[in-house]
Amino acid sequence: MEVLKIATAGSVDDGKSTLIGRILYDTKSLTSDKLEAIERTSKQKGYDYLDFSLATDGLVAEREQGITIDVAHIYFSTAKKSYIIADTPGHVEYTRNMVTGASTSQAAIILIDARKGVIEQTNRHFFINNLLRIKEVVVAINKMDLVDFSEERYNEIKADFEKLMEKRDYADQKITFVPVSALKGDNVVNKSENTPWYKGETLLEHLEGLDLAAVSNVGTPRFPVQYVIRPKTEEHHDFRGFAGKVYGGELSVGDEVVALPSQTRSKIKDIYVYDKKYKTASRRSSVTITLEDEINLSRGDMLVKANDLPTIEKQFTATISWMDSKPLAAGNKYVVQHGVNKVLAKVDQVHHKIAPDYSGIDTQAKALGMNDIAEVSFRLNKPIFYDKFKNHRTNGSFILIDTQSNNTVGAGFIS
Repeated sequence: MEVLKIATAGSVDDGKSTLIGRILYDTKSLTSDKLEAIERTSKQKGYDYLDFSLATDGLVAEREQGITIDVAHIYFSTAKKSYIIADTPGHVEYTRNMVTGASTSQAAIILIDARKGVIEQTNRHFFINNLLRIKEVVVAINKMDLVDFSEERYNEIKADFEKLMEKRDYADQKITFVPVSALKGDNVVNKSENTPWYKGETLLEHLEGLDLAAVSNVGTPRFPVQYVIRPKTEEHHDFRGFAGKVYGGELSVGDEVVALPSQTRSKIKDIYVYDKKYKTASRRSSVTITLEDEINLSRGDMLVKANDLPTIEKQFTATISWMDSKPLAAGNKYVVQHGVNKVLAKVDQVHHKIAPDYSGIDTQAKALGMNDIAEVSFRLNKPIFYDKFKNHRTNGSFILIDTQSNNTVGAGFIS
C-alpha cells in the first residue's frame, strides 16, 4: 500500500491537532480506549464537544496549555493509502521542529484561522514548505463555522495567500484551497452542507487522489553504499554485494555505473532483495547490488550512472536551519553527515540570514542563533558527492553534528 507523508503547519490555536484528531475520528482510526479517554477528558473540561486535539497532543505540557510543542507522528490508513502525519508546532520558537517535520514529507497542510486570515506565521510556514521543496500544499482555511461559512471571507483569505505565492521560487508547487471546520467536521472527511458554494473535494478526498509518483521529488539515481555483504559460505563463497537504498531514480541490470570517490567504472550484474533477483531497483527501494567487475567499494561510497555524476567537492554553500542554543559562527567545526558519509567541516562564512517570513535578508549577520535560517559556506576535510537540493532532495541535504556533544545542531540544504 502507498504511504503518503504529510506535514501540518499552522499558528497557535489554528486547530492543527484538532484537524488531525477529526480525520482519525471520521476514518474510524481511533481505538475505543483512546476515544473513551477523549470523551472523558472533554467532559471533565466542561466542553459540550469532543476535544480531538487530545488524540495527538501527547505531552502533559501540550495538553495543559492546549498547544503543540514537539513533533508527533500520527499513523492511519484508509482503503486506498497509508498516511503518516507530522503534527508540528506553530510557534516562532519552534521553527526547527517545523523544518524537522517537513523534511521527509511529500505533502503539507497549512492551516489558516478564518477569523485571522493570512498572518506573519503563515508566511513562515509557506517559506519552510517552499524551502524544503514540498510539491503538494493544501491550504485548509479552518474555523469556517466561526465566520458563518462565508464564501466572501474564504475568497479574501485565498486572494491574500495567492499574493504570498508570488514570492516563492519553487514553480512546481501545487496549491489547493479547502474551507473546513475541524471541530464540526465540515469538508474534512465528509462533504459539508454548510458550504454549497464550494465545489471542490474534501480534504481527505484530495489526499486520497494524490499520485505518489507525481508528488515525490524525482532526481537522478544515487546509491550510497551502507554495507558490503560477504557471506563467505560454501554456497556464496565469492559473493560480494553492496547494500543500500536507491534515491532519486531507478537502477537496472546492465546500467553502466561509476563508483565514487574512485571513479572506477563497471556495470550492474544483479539486483537482489534478500534472495530474489530483480531487473530494476525503483527509487526508495532497499536492495543489494552486485557488479560485473571486482572494484573497491565501502560504506560511505556511492554508485551513480556513468553519464550523470554529482558534484565532487571539498566545499559548498548551503541554507542552514540552526537548531542549537550555541551559535554557529565562522571558524566553528562540525561533523557533516551527508547520507551515510561523515566528514569534518569548518564554517567558512555566514553570508546572510534569511527572514523566513519573506521580509528580506540580513547581510550583517555574523552568527546564527536557535531557529535562524541562513546561507553559509563550509570547507570539508575530504570531498563529498552532492547535488543541489533543488535537484535532489536526498543527496542535496545533510545534518550538522556538534563534535563535542554529538548533538544534531543543524539541517542543511545545498544551494
